[in-house]
Amino acid sequence: MDPQLKNKVVIITGASSGFGRGTAVQFSRLGCRLALIARRKELLEEVAAECRAQGAPQVLVCCRDVSIEEECVAVVQEIFQAFHGIDVLVNNAGCLSKRSTLVEATTEDFDKVMNINTRSIMTLTQQCIPHLTKSKGSVVNVSSILGTHAVPGLAPYNMSKAALDMLTRISSLELAEVGVRVNSVNPGVVYTEIFDNLGMSATEMEEFLKKGCDMHPMGRLGTIEEVANAIIFLASSLSSFTTGQLLYVDGGFHNTTSTKSWHF
Repeated sequence: MDPQLKNKVVIITGASSGFGRGTAVQFSRLGCRLALIARRKELLEEVAAECRAQGAPQVLVCCRDVSIEEECVAVVQEIFQAFHGIDVLVNNAGCLSKRSTLVEATTEDFDKVMNINTRSIMTLTQQCIPHLTKSKGSVVNVSSILGTHAVPGLAPYNMSKAALDMLTRISSLELAEVGVRVNSVNPGVVYTEIFDNLGMSATEMEEFLKKGCDMHPMGRLGTIEEVANAIIFLASSLSSFTTGQLLYVDGGFHNTTSTKSWHF
């Protein structure tokens, strides 16, 4: 089936690595025009080159920090000036909180995680609404299974993703009347560079990922490509009557009843 995305203007935040990079490449193969946002310019340029090689007719590199409200406002203006329209917003940029119990968590870590994982998405969506309304476009938020399942050790992160899921739901209701769809993907455990910031040793990481496999009924980790495919489905005409959904890409993890044996 044709997702009808050729020449559509797609914004992807956190595009320099992980889900962002993988999603950008997949959109490129469908002939989309891309605006790639992240803080690391050198890595963004690498992703842009790969996207052009995979078929993207136009790629705009935007080196911005979405945790800063003024940067969010400025980057949407920059993208509109370059493309004269916006069809899809993929809110992928995010960060993990430090491993800590609720007792140990700091307000500094909480503020950082909420600013990036939730507030930036609200701001970017607000700025894109006029353009998405004209194009009857869509928003896809990259959330997490931890938005709906409590797992000990990452309280601020859990809270930020739970807030993001509610943002997906409420914005889908408020924007439905103007023809803009809003959905999220909620991945299970997929190894990306984001885990490198947890400070785990190689042995700890191996054990953590093994437990992640065990917690998925399908018995393995997910892949970046599987998450990217779900994002494309929600962004495209293939899901034209779908809004306000949290699409689990988690090997059945959301159907389990206990996360007692798995923690950060």
